[in-house]
Amino acid sequence: MKEKLLQRYSAAERINHWIVAICFVLLALSGLALFYPAFFWLTGVFGTPQLARMVHPFVGVLMFLGFFRQFFRYWRRNLINSQDIQWMLAVKDVLRGHETVEVGKYNGGQKAMFWIMTLCVAVMLVTGIIAWRQYFSGYFPIPVIRLALLLHAWAATALIASIIVHVYAALWVKGTIRAMVEGVVTHAWAKKHHPGWYKEMMGKK
Repeated sequence: MKEKLLQRYSAAERINHWIVAICFVLLALSGLALFYPAFFWLTGVFGTPQLARMVHPFVGVLMFLGFFRQFFRYWRRNLINSQDIQWMLAVKDVLRGHETVEVGKYNGGQKAMFWIMTLCVAVMLVTGIIAWRQYFSGYFPIPVIRLALLLHAWAATALIASIIVHVYAALWVKGTIRAMVEGVVTHAWAKKHHPGWYKEMMGKK
C-alpha cells in the first residue's frame, strides 16, 4: 500500500537549508581552529591557516544571507503563543512520545531554537564585521575589537550547542530528516507530531 505523503518543504527551502548547514560546518571548524589553540589542527581542512582565516568571514556572509532568507520565510510561523508555552511545560510528556498540545507547523522547542539561532547569527554578523581585519577593523578602537571577538566566540559557542540539539532532535524524531531531504512527511507523522498543521493542510486540500 502506497503511503500518503504531505509536502513539508519545497525544493528551494531544502536547498537554502543545506547551504546554511554546510556554511555552518565550515565556519564551526575554522572558527574553533582559529580561536582555540587545541583545535588549530582543523585549519588543515582548508589547506593552510592563512586560507582558513581568509575564507572564514566570506563563508560567514554567505551563511548570514542564507539564514536571512530563512528568517523572512519562517518568522511568522515561529511567533511564540500560549500553546507553545503549554508545550514547553509539558515537554516531559512530549519526550515520552505523547503530544498534549495541538502543535502547528513548529512546536515550542523549534520556535525557541529559531529565535536563539537568529540572535546568535545577528551577534556573529555584527561582531564579525567589527573584527574583519582586511576591511572594517581599522574603523574601530582595539578595546571594541576585543569585546567583539569575545561576543563572537560566545555567540558561536551558543550556536554550535543549539545546532547539536537541533540535529539530535531531528535524528530522535523519526521522519524529520526525510522532511528536509525529500521535502515530504507521512500523514501519520504529521498527525502525531504536528496535529494543528496536519488539520491546516487537510483543510487546504
